[in-house]
Order: sequence, then C-alpha cells, then structure tokens
Amino acid sequence: MKFFALPLIAVAALGLAACSEKAQNEMGEAAGAVGNDVENNVDAGAAAVDNALDAAGNEMEQAGDAAGNAAANGAAATENAADNAAAEVKEETK
Repeated sequence: MKFFALPLIAVAALGLAACSEKAQNEMGEAAGAVGNDVENNVDAGAAAVDNALDAAGNEMEQAGDAAGNAAANGAAATENAADNAAAEVKEETK
C-alpha cells in the first residue's frame, strides 16, 4: 500500500537537497501526508470491497434459502395433491 507513495517521496527527497532546512521539513511533512492519504484511501477501498462482497454473499445465501423454501413448498403441494387424488379414487371405488 505504501509503495504508491514511494515515487512521491523520492521526488521530494531529491528536491530537499536544494532547499533550506525549513523547506525540507515542510516537504517531508507534505510527503508524509501524501503517503498517509494514499494509504488511507487504499484501506478505505479495500474495506468497501470487503463490505460489498459480504453483502453479495448475504444476498446469495438469502436467494438460496428462498429457492429451497420454494422447492419444499412445491414438494408439499405435490404430496397434498397426490393424497387428495388418492382419497378421491378411494371414495369413487366404494
């Protein structure tokens, strides 16, 4: 994550050689701030991706549960229909 900031820090370090001590300190602080911003943005992006994947996983699990429930309901309805048909045949043969 921090390797994104390395080129910026290298450029800042080259510029520091020709600057006063105060300017060098300010550039060093700026480079540190840029590095921190990059790291924070990468971390935030990774967290967003993790959250999106978790949400997608939950949705898939709920869809699977709904499909299972629908299949069970269909099986129960088929069994009831078969039982009712058998009962009608039994009544008609009496």
